[in-house]
Amino acid sequence: MAKYDKADLERRMRGAVESLKSDLSGLRTGRANTSLLDPITVEVYGSHMPLSQVASVSAPEPRMLSVQVWDKSNVTPVEKAIRSAGLGLNPISDGQTLRLPIPDLTEERRKELAKLASKYAENARIAIRNVRRDGMDALKADENKKEISEDERKRAETDLQKLTDDIVKQADEAAAAKEKEILGK
Repeated sequence: MAKYDKADLERRMRGAVESLKSDLSGLRTGRANTSLLDPITVEVYGSHMPLSQVASVSAPEPRMLSVQVWDKSNVTPVEKAIRSAGLGLNPISDGQTLRLPIPDLTEERRKELAKLASKYAENARIAIRNVRRDGMDALKADENKKEISEDERKRAETDLQKLTDDIVKQADEAAAAKEKEILGK
């Protein structure tokens, strides 16, 4: 078992929050955001590539995304990837440029997206708690090997719990802000 390393545990917990923020940024809120297309991969040149490696994405208007495909032969695969991504977007082809009008969100779709945001947050909380468990296990192992005293272990566990609570709070705040943005409240 690895020695207790608070800095490493904190880095891993913060990584879970960053991952959550990245996932949340991909959720549609009714206005054009280029990060909406970040998770999309396109099958080109015999492999799956991120959309950002075959085209540039911009938001020329508040309710429109524009995808400039670099290679003309990739326009159809990019269009197909965007349609099949489940984002409810319908690309309009204009030569090597795809225009993506962002439709209004229905109340039902807003609720679905808010549920998805809370699911992402729960996954982040689980990841953070798993990191905490690893830390607690490392502390017990260190105590069993007589590398730290029982008092040191308890102090470090309290410290680790406080860190966990702080990071979970950050994840909850990020999710709550996104849900509020989605529901337009």
